[in-house]
Amino acid sequence: MRVTGQSLNDGARLMGLESALWEATRPAFRVRYIHDPTSTPRVPLYASYGFATGPTARAKLARIVRKAPEVVVKVTGRQRGGVHVKAHLDYIGRKGNVEIETRDGEILTSKDDIAERAAEWSDTLQWRSRPTVSSVGLVFSMPAGTDPDKVLGAVRALAHVELSDNHDYVLALHTDTPRPHVHLTVQAEGLDRTRFNPRPVQLNRFRERFARELRARGVAAEATPRRARGQGIAGSSMALVKLRARLRTEGSRQITQSDRRTNEQAVAVARGQDQLPPFIAAGTFRWQEIRRAYEQTADALDATGQVDDRELARDVRTFLDKHLGMNATPEVFAEHHRRRLEAERKPSNQITKEAPAPDHGKGR
Repeated sequence: MRVTGQSLNDGARLMGLESALWEATRPAFRVRYIHDPTSTPRVPLYASYGFATGPTARAKLARIVRKAPEVVVKVTGRQRGGVHVKAHLDYIGRKGNVEIETRDGEILTSKDDIAERAAEWSDTLQWRSRPTVSSVGLVFSMPAGTDPDKVLGAVRALAHVELSDNHDYVLALHTDTPRPHVHLTVQAEGLDRTRFNPRPVQLNRFRERFARELRARGVAAEATPRRARGQGIAGSSMALVKLRARLRTEGSRQITQSDRRTNEQAVAVARGQDQLPPFIAAGTFRWQEIRRAYEQTADALDATGQVDDRELARDVRTFLDKHLGMNATPEVFAEHHRRRLEAERKPSNQITKEAPAPDHGKGR
């Protein structure tokens, strides 16, 4: 096979595209790789597995800049002891109204089945001196309009690959909210006595696997860090989200201590009495690095001369034009209060209509 100068140049441009895309989408945590020194060096595309090729790099970039739906994976809680596990299983099964599917594909149909499963998962903990985690609950969700059966199939496939060789688990599909979601509850104690305690690296791998399984079923989905999409830090812990929801349900005008502190700091920043947290400056610096990486990918795509690549490069630049900065929640709140203070200082005939305030009650 003859290698021409043109093919070498194309390969160099492709490697530049892959490297730039990896720099833009790499996760916040440190990722470790084991490479075969005798193999050809390749650019990692995903945080946990897989390598970039021309088609996969272009497809991932297109999903990002054309705003494919992002998957959501959260740890919802940890259950301690048989009573707690049974209460959790009753909750995800809606007390018998929702099917609970086991690792082996069986359906828990009665209260006795659920109680037996809860007892099995907590048996191994009886010798411990104090209660410890019997199971871990996770939720996998997609935006409204996604086929619920495909969401369930994707989570089922993910659990089989990632967990079935060592941990027991159950699945429950919920469609009672606009966003179809699946509750995955995993027995903490594994067959080899290792405990299931998902950390950021494993949760990121779950997100990537979930998105890949959805794409295999014809559902557009992606799993990228918020900063790769031009979005700053946002969202709250599950406990805070539930507390806000409870306050809204009760019709209370009370706000949480966390939201009160956030507002007080935002007002102080708007008045020049305080400064934004240090992570804001770090996020802004990181976004400038990511922008440069995206600009490199656009240049690499333009250099190929292909019509599809040029269209994608145009979409990348349009995406960057819409995300000139990466504003985190404290910045948004401070800017909102700054506008309010300016409006209060203006004469009444110069006051313009102000944008609505951020919704404190929304979770991630």
